[in-house]
Amino acid sequence: MRAKVIGMTMLASALAGCISTQTPQNADLKSPHPTYVAMYGPRPDEKFPLPATDISSVDPQFLRQEVAYNTSERPGTIVVDTANRYLYLVRENGRAIRYGIGVGAEGMKWAGRAEVGRKAEWPRWTPTAAMIKRDPERNRPWANGMPPGPNNPLGPRALYLFQNGRDTLYRIHGTTEPHTIGEAVSSGCIRMLNPDILDLYSRVPVSSPVVVLPDTRTADMGVEQSS
Repeated sequence: MRAKVIGMTMLASALAGCISTQTPQNADLKSPHPTYVAMYGPRPDEKFPLPATDISSVDPQFLRQEVAYNTSERPGTIVVDTANRYLYLVRENGRAIRYGIGVGAEGMKWAGRAEVGRKAEWPRWTPTAAMIKRDPERNRPWANGMPPGPNNPLGPRALYLFQNGRDTLYRIHGTTEPHTIGEAVSSGCIRMLNPDILDLYSRVPVSSPVVVLPDTRTADMGVEQSS
């Protein structure tokens, strides 16, 4: 009976910034809950207006929500859990905002402590040599860089991670492929749904601490240049 009562009260009202406190009941991949439809709606005020994000193929567990989170990290810290495809922004009182992520090949090859060394709105993207080799037809045309815009794979925002004052070449950014959230993908670092990277970007200043947890399933944790 207790479990049933808890289940009936899981959907709380959205917090400031449109954060669901838990995954709405009866949410499914074909019919996202109205809370999330609004949360991931269009952003016409952006430099390049963003249409509504298609979340129909995203598992509800990977949609933005506030959760209980037991950690020794201080509030304001970003924790990237590559193994479980989550990114947490630590808050006060044992809580965190949890976002779903897609993890690229480069995103699995670095772990440790860093900080947000730079933030960029509508960043330029340049594929690495490894990306061009993996998919030359798709990436070679942009060897000299792709300008910002709705087709740029970094999306509307990017956070650049630095360690001891040096760029780790590890990025947290948006995506043009929302269906890849919650998945391992071939290229890139840590991708988020565009409304989620907009939300995270607005909450974290430069110098915010970042912890990238190692994925023990990945044998090679060496650093490789990433997007």
